[in-house]
Amino acid sequence: MKFFILLTALLAPLATPCTAKPLKIFILAGQSNMEGHAKVETFDYIGDDPATAPLLKQMRNADGQSTVCDHVWISYFTGVDENNGEGFGKLTSGYGSRRNPSVDGGKIGPEFTFGLTLDKALNEPILIIKTAWGGKSLYYDFRSPSSGVYQRTAKDIEKGESPEAQCGQYYRLMIGHVKRVLADIKRVCPVYDEKQGYEIAGFAWLQGWNDMVSRDIYPPTKDGDPTPRFANYSLWLANFIRDVRKDIAAPKMPFVIGVMGVGGLKPNKDVSAFREGMAAPASLPEFKGNVVAVPTAPFWSEELGAIDDKHAQVRQMGYLLKSKNAKEANADGSMTEPQQREYLKQFEAKLISPAEEALWKRGASNAGYHYLGCAKTFAQMGKAFAEALLKHE
Repeated sequence: MKFFILLTALLAPLATPCTAKPLKIFILAGQSNMEGHAKVETFDYIGDDPATAPLLKQMRNADGQSTVCDHVWISYFTGVDENNGEGFGKLTSGYGSRRNPSVDGGKIGPEFTFGLTLDKALNEPILIIKTAWGGKSLYYDFRSPSSGVYQRTAKDIEKGESPEAQCGQYYRLMIGHVKRVLADIKRVCPVYDEKQGYEIAGFAWLQGWNDMVSRDIYPPTKDGDPTPRFANYSLWLANFIRDVRKDIAAPKMPFVIGVMGVGGLKPNKDVSAFREGMAAPASLPEFKGNVVAVPTAPFWSEELGAIDDKHAQVRQMGYLLKSKNAKEANADGSMTEPQQREYLKQFEAKLISPAEEALWKRGASNAGYHYLGCAKTFAQMGKAFAEALLKHE
């Protein structure tokens, strides 16, 4: 009996996941939606849907507090107005958008359920390196070396846009931070075993809004022109994938493109064209089997989107009253500001029911371009990105 106990004690360390395999490292990068603007107060909305209720159970402990992952660590590099810094520790909620990089921002992006999904599937130590900044483009801010230097137009110069020397600044910040973490992994992930080493197991990219709305960089195509409007985005994103793999010495690293899904499953012509441009690199022969485009439109909340459309009507009415629109109540300009506010209040009450307003407060916490700040949406995105990368395991 004593021999059995002694043998078990000796063999136990060999069964510990952190000594069995190289540490798996995943990189997340992009702009504001990779930052994540879903407040934790919208978590309850996830449980309203039987299809996503099990995901909420992963995100919370029995006491209602956010799960803290015992096997997943994160280093998050971000900042506002270039005041960049790092927050790191065991993965939990609060690693979404942050004004102070080292302080819990009360929000999530895709990283939370991304890590939870990997943890459940792999049952071994995992490190996530996340770099994200709001309002950043691929054509300029994240422009990678193979795409060359962006040449400012006369309109750029007139608007005071940053000079060519800053082109690709956020690409360099991203790569620089990844390399800093890799140089001292144990600082962020205390269980890291240098003898076992590490493996860069995947990269997820969620970006696009600034490029999608830029008509200067991507002018609408003329009738009869077969060239896709966002062909250059496809080109620059393909270059980005190649350059990232080269710069972090991971030539076969699986790569997920999170395809812009704002607005849901019925996009207009421009949004549809952009989604096609984003997804296009995954179809290149050189990327077959290791680059995948994951649509995020299926995770858009249609019911919250419908309420958001009504909020937009209220804002539009406010503008029409202030501008003395000839077709609206203040056409002659006789309404005082208090009268306009009262009119707008009644207009909103007729348009948006108390039940809709309650639903909005339960599930949404930001604007449409931030997926309404809906935790249900971001939770499903993170899970989908992780599942796409797990297929390469």
